[in-house]
Amino acid sequence: MTAVNNAALGDLPDRVPVLIAGGGPSGLFLALDLAHRGIRSLVIEPRTTIDPDRPRAKTTNARTMTHLRRLGLADKLRDAAPLPVAYAQDVIFCSALTGHEVTRFRQAFQLVPGRYGPQPECGQQVPQPVMEAVLREAAAESPLITLLTGLSVEDLDINQGGGTPGPGRPRFGSRVAVSDATGRRKAVDCNFVAAADGGSSTVRRRLNIRLAGGSAELSNISVLFRSDTLAAAITLDPAVQYWVLGPEVSGMVGRLDLGSTWWAIIQGVDGSGSPDAGRLVRSLVGADVDVEVIATDPWTARMLLAPGYGHDGVFLIGDAAHLNPPWGGHGFNTCIGDAANLAWKIAAALEGWAGPALPGSYELERRPVAARTIRDAAANGKSLAYHFADPALARADADGEAARRAAKDALAVKQSEFDSLGLVLGYTYGSSPLVIPDGLPVPAEDPVSYVPSASPGSLLPHAWLDATTSLYDLLGSGFTLLVDRDSLGGAAAGQAYAAVLAAAAIHKIPLSVVDVGPDQDGTPMTTHWQAAAVLVRPDQHVAWRGTDPVGAAAAIGVAAGWPLATPSEDPDRRTRVRAVLP
Repeated sequence: MTAVNNAALGDLPDRVPVLIAGGGPSGLFLALDLAHRGIRSLVIEPRTTIDPDRPRAKTTNARTMTHLRRLGLADKLRDAAPLPVAYAQDVIFCSALTGHEVTRFRQAFQLVPGRYGPQPECGQQVPQPVMEAVLREAAAESPLITLLTGLSVEDLDINQGGGTPGPGRPRFGSRVAVSDATGRRKAVDCNFVAAADGGSSTVRRRLNIRLAGGSAELSNISVLFRSDTLAAAITLDPAVQYWVLGPEVSGMVGRLDLGSTWWAIIQGVDGSGSPDAGRLVRSLVGADVDVEVIATDPWTARMLLAPGYGHDGVFLIGDAAHLNPPWGGHGFNTCIGDAANLAWKIAAALEGWAGPALPGSYELERRPVAARTIRDAAANGKSLAYHFADPALARADADGEAARRAAKDALAVKQSEFDSLGLVLGYTYGSSPLVIPDGLPVPAEDPVSYVPSASPGSLLPHAWLDATTSLYDLLGSGFTLLVDRDSLGGAAAGQAYAAVLAAAAIHKIPLSVVDVGPDQDGTPMTTHWQAAAVLVRPDQHVAWRGTDPVGAAAAIGVAAGWPLATPSEDPDRRTRVRAVLP
């Protein structure tokens, strides 16, 4: 990688396949995912350093950890995380950290020590600056990524600088104006632009796209602090988060590391003045512990979504496309999901095997996921700690016990904030033009309950094949046709599904065909999939399932954005394909 801090305009290349505006987590992940697929990118990031005192996102869910595993980064992030999964997995609601427990949500945020079942990786609590440092370090090892800090994207001219379209060359192109600290500019030509430049995105403004939605009525204050006596003062079990239902001050407290660094969020307060952050933290604790405030950050939860995710080869990802309330920790993870969806589609266009429907499918697939996530997080934002505050919760008598029982029942409404596997893994691209519906029942969407399903558009159901091998480990960087071994009758998978390989070769779509035996418990794949075979996209979502190689042959083109074969190409094949499609 070329990594230059306080870069000069002379460090800019004249041309690059992909320019990424913004080097936060979503921009860096996109660059790494593109590099994983052999695609060069240029990342422009105004910040020259990562601020360690603004941890913001702390929840990396199981789906994001699985994306990182795909890039070989899951273990690196866990090694860098200052709070191991084994330390704590529960969220505890209480009257104070030195008071009474009201209720708890176990194994919150997919924090499960040991081997995880629903995905190859469980969740991980890690501050955003640590995540960014790991991603920057990984980018430094890639010769396909150029990261220039101290520069900013100022403007762009769409349909300029992309070159002449032709076979294997995208029809898109932009000329991007990049500026330095003095305001001087230099133009960079690129095929694709990814706007990962945050909620105040310059690229989004240049596209004349405005975020739509609203904000919460009350604000919050994040506090980063050190305390040498807090850990010993806490009378409750270890928790990844403590929610304090205090009548005067309500909010959250948690460890940032196993030393003396902590974080707190004071909920429902006005942070515009100069509040005494130390006093607020001590109120949550319920004891006069030492508090050295490192940083404070007033903020208001926002529920904003772009009406469109870009056009003509310019895409909005992450906070540039949506701003999620933090309740549930979904915002950062939704950003990574955007990048993972977009990376393989850009790679397909640059490699020449993307059909005309592929670029537009990014918005069609990802925008509904963001809308659903925002709705659930906003609903949880209507049930914050101060909504359940009651002085009686701190009492040690019968009235206190009764108040805690009543609060525990009322707090059941918070389950989807901490036990959100249905939201994290249960989203589907079933209405996408890239998937072939099969008419079988589809599990109902639910933020809590996740029902693994190989229904086209859904995430491939996970299974462990042995003590260390995940089904996901068999997936290639392109498309993968997984075939139940017992359904082959002794034949080779590649031979039985030769029609699919031939169909993929028409558009040079990367495809591997893999036969799979039963899982570690002896359950055949046909039980997991309700079919003999599944066609899995590069982002681990199912594009097709069935038993007929002809149907799979039709699906591979559709999954890459191509229309069905025309009669002039193969009239008999088109008739056969139409017969097996819904």
